[in-house]
Amino acid sequence: MKKMLLMTVALICAMQVSAQTAKVDDKEIAGTWLMESMQWEGEKKTVCGKETGYTQFKYYGADGEYACAELALTRDGKVMVMPHEYGTYTFKDGWYSEMGREAIKDAIVWVDKNTMKGTWKKRHDIWKKTDLPEETVKYILERCKTLETPQIVEQQIKSTCFK
Repeated sequence: MKKMLLMTVALICAMQVSAQTAKVDDKEIAGTWLMESMQWEGEKKTVCGKETGYTQFKYYGADGEYACAELALTRDGKVMVMPHEYGTYTFKDGWYSEMGREAIKDAIVWVDKNTMKGTWKKRHDIWKKTDLPEETVKYILERCKTLETPQIVEQQIKSTCFK
């Protein structure tokens, strides 16, 4: 009886692990992703979308292009696109890096080919792959690309605004 109970518990544990992680090809990351939820350790889960008026956008190009932006609805119903990062990413055999930062094993865990989860600085995120209109993706990417201030403008700001 004890042996049967142990085997049942082991089987249930194995099923839970396999249900949580799917074997998905690394290249499936290419595309646009929206944050479905986030939860800081010790806090209540925040479900993103219409109810909260907030989500995050990530773009993974097949060539390693990467962009991240926050999307929010204002009180008067307008959309704010707040660029966060633009650069590159790598993802191979479960090792993930963005913006040249150190690669982390299992920073991205596949739930299925359209859902991934991960942890960043004690925040647990769930992301859904989402088809967005090309014009929308292009706009957000262009906004993210403007994060880098041209050197001449940067020098002018430093010398006039921070003298």
